[in-house]
Amino acid sequence: MNSNNGYKIRCLSCGTRNRIPSNKAGDVARCGSCKSILNTEVISATQPVVVTDNDFEQQVVKSPLPVLVFFWAPWCSSCQAVTPIIDEFASEARGHVKVCKVNVDASPMTASKFNILSVPNLLVFDNGQFKESLFGLTQKHDIMMKLAPYI
Repeated sequence: MNSNNGYKIRCLSCGTRNRIPSNKAGDVARCGSCKSILNTEVISATQPVVVTDNDFEQQVVKSPLPVLVFFWAPWCSSCQAVTPIIDEFASEARGHVKVCKVNVDASPMTASKFNILSVPNLLVFDNGQFKESLFGLTQKHDIMMKLAPYI
């Protein structure tokens, strides 16, 4: 994913998508519509964010970027196989997609809320809403294609 044209992040106050130039990624930014301060911290994340029942709302629903949530379990061999793909995608999608990991054993309420019956399971969120899912072993290309409409 190319960041030469900057990044697009959503204002959490009014929902407007704002473009942040690459060279201004660390600066304080304001929404072009409502002038609220934008959460530009998410632009710099190069690794998936570990999310729990306690912070799912804050980390996923209130994210200014589209979010890929990886539901996994430590005992799952398929999850172990997908983890390097998710980590690589998080690094490459930096500033365009926020990548989160939810351990279903440690966060059973969140897994139950989204009816996660098997792992690995990937959910896509945009503007705070669940959009679609990917099940089972997934390749990076499939993830990129699934997220393309939200970037």
